[in-house]
Amino acid sequence: MLVRLAASRLSGIRQIFRQPSRAFSTALNYHIDSPDNNPDLPWEFSDANKSKVKEILSHYPSNYKQSAVIPLLDLAQQQHGGWLPVSAMNAVAKVVEVAPIRVYEVATFYSMFNRTKVGKYHLLVCGTTPCMIRGSRDIEGALLKHLGVKRNEVTKDGLFSVGEMECMGCCVNAPMITVADYSNGSEGYTYNYYEDVTPEKVVEIVEKLRKGEKPPRGTQNPRRIMSGPEGGNTTLLSEPKPPPCRDLDAC
Repeated sequence: MLVRLAASRLSGIRQIFRQPSRAFSTALNYHIDSPDNNPDLPWEFSDANKSKVKEILSHYPSNYKQSAVIPLLDLAQQQHGGWLPVSAMNAVAKVVEVAPIRVYEVATFYSMFNRTKVGKYHLLVCGTTPCMIRGSRDIEGALLKHLGVKRNEVTKDGLFSVGEMECMGCCVNAPMITVADYSNGSEGYTYNYYEDVTPEKVVEIVEKLRKGEKPPRGTQNPRRIMSGPEGGNTTLLSEPKPPPCRDLDAC
């Protein structure tokens, strides 16, 4: 029986390796030139952002310009409507005076950099364990169904896209989503958390954004204040008593 099991497993592995090589990759791992994303397209920072570039570079020694790659890529992404074409990465490489591949390495490593188009409102659902236990899959499903798209697709009107990201650092307020708002370019860019969400609440947030409104960020549970417990504190209701031996010489 063990021999048959091992043979079956080996056959499965062989079948995997017979698949075309592209099956092992995704749009996050390779670049293919397209009419709106190729190195021949001109790209440069706007006049307003050129001053921001100088300010960012001023934080680093002149011989360590490459340390500014991440904030410069973030600025370029904001300017370009939420995603990074290869020509923008090349522009960043010129600014920090490194080979373009050094910038590509960073842009492909961090999931916060989008290398395909996203909506003006890019909705990111936390998929880490606490949020998943608290129903993040239902949150994502509600968004995809309401918008009529698949993950990482953009709605026909260009307003919305839905993606997934890992831990947002507010596990006590799970489940949660982030809205990266690129509707006003880098000048009006915002990145807000919406916590304690439900499938109904995220649809409500989407519709408010569609109308140009700004939904209140933070917890969406009216019975909570920020990350405090629902209904208010039940402990630590008064000032804590100091330790009796604060003054070690007196103990």
